[in-house]
Amino acid sequence: MPQTLAQKILQAHTDDVIERDGQIVQCRLSLVLANDITGPLAIKSFKGMGASHVFDKDRIALVMDHFTPQKDIASANQVMISRQFAREQGITHYYEGGDCGVEHTLLPERGLVGPGDVVIGADSHTCTYGGIGAFATGMGSTDIAAGMALGETWIKVPPTIRVNINGRMPRWLRGKDLMLLLIKTIGVDGALYKALEFGGSVINALPVEGRLTMANMAIEAGGKVGLFAVDELTRQYCAEHGRPGVTMSLAADEGAAYERVVDIDVTGQEPVVACPHLPSNVKNVSELKDLPVQQVVVGSCTNGRISDMRDAAEILRGRKVAKGVRCIILPSTPAVWKQCLKEGLMDVFMDAGCIVGPCTCGPCLGGHMGILGDGERAVATTNRNFRGRMGSLDSEVYLSSPVVAAASAVAGCIAGPDQL
Repeated sequence: MPQTLAQKILQAHTDDVIERDGQIVQCRLSLVLANDITGPLAIKSFKGMGASHVFDKDRIALVMDHFTPQKDIASANQVMISRQFAREQGITHYYEGGDCGVEHTLLPERGLVGPGDVVIGADSHTCTYGGIGAFATGMGSTDIAAGMALGETWIKVPPTIRVNINGRMPRWLRGKDLMLLLIKTIGVDGALYKALEFGGSVINALPVEGRLTMANMAIEAGGKVGLFAVDELTRQYCAEHGRPGVTMSLAADEGAAYERVVDIDVTGQEPVVACPHLPSNVKNVSELKDLPVQQVVVGSCTNGRISDMRDAAEILRGRKVAKGVRCIILPSTPAVWKQCLKEGLMDVFMDAGCIVGPCTCGPCLGGHMGILGDGERAVATTNRNFRGRMGSLDSEVYLSSPVVAAASAVAGCIAGPDQL
């Protein structure tokens, strides 16, 4: 039968013949990952089930990114548990300290995930890797423990929603805007346990870092995965990021069956913002004019890559962050940090009055380095804006692309770049 991208990738990793959506298949895993919050839970389950060694020390990744550097005794102990397990098992890809970065930027950057892979992670935004054509999804720590021990897991073949994005891409529109527009269209549960498969002329021209941003937020639409075809842009990205020699192409078959097709035309579309307290509460930036903000965050696994840093710097260059606004810049990996230095972006950020921090998830999950107080409002390039996500239950988080976040930092209120 003609296959969707999800079906094709899973078929290559199972001996079962995939005949329909909803079928449960046993899949061989390319990589299993966890972080400093979820890793210790998986390690406890791993030991509790009597496992003595991981299936492949080179295909486990433990990334200490959520509380980096450790913010208190509890987070320090979490890292100690993960560090000791990595030593006991001889795990190759253990990252903390100066070689650590936000996991969902770090792993593609280092070539640890790639086209056609099947990846499971103890983090809901593992779906990021669909941006380079991997079937990647988050699971609970018990499933991750089993994956670390066995190197395989069961997966229910998801039905697929095909998303075609066409039209003329406006200057200030980014992958973040495209994904927020989709979530507005289908809702936060519109793709529940489904694959989102992206295509169309806009997607075909979208840089891989923009695709990774979109795949990252598949979970914000309830999706199991967000998938992009493997094309020349994908192969070029892999060649530049630790996976030279990738020659494969991967796309859905003509005539593949979709549960639903969503068509979006972005011609003339202005940048958008997701308002509290759902990623689906999306409005055009011009509708929110003059709404004051106290904090801006540029970073996270959604928008902490070098293209995001360049976008923010383009807006901030020669300008100053408004009085009373904390503008926090968090490059998501050491490589991104160094590239910012090389290109002079750090000077731009510092001259503008930004706070530049380490490669950490930080305030995204209300962890540290940018917690909101009662009644405060933030514009962030992160992926979630649920009540209390970044601190106080009485605070508000507005989600945007880096260009809107930077413009808002300068304006002191929610603003698009054209409003400066």
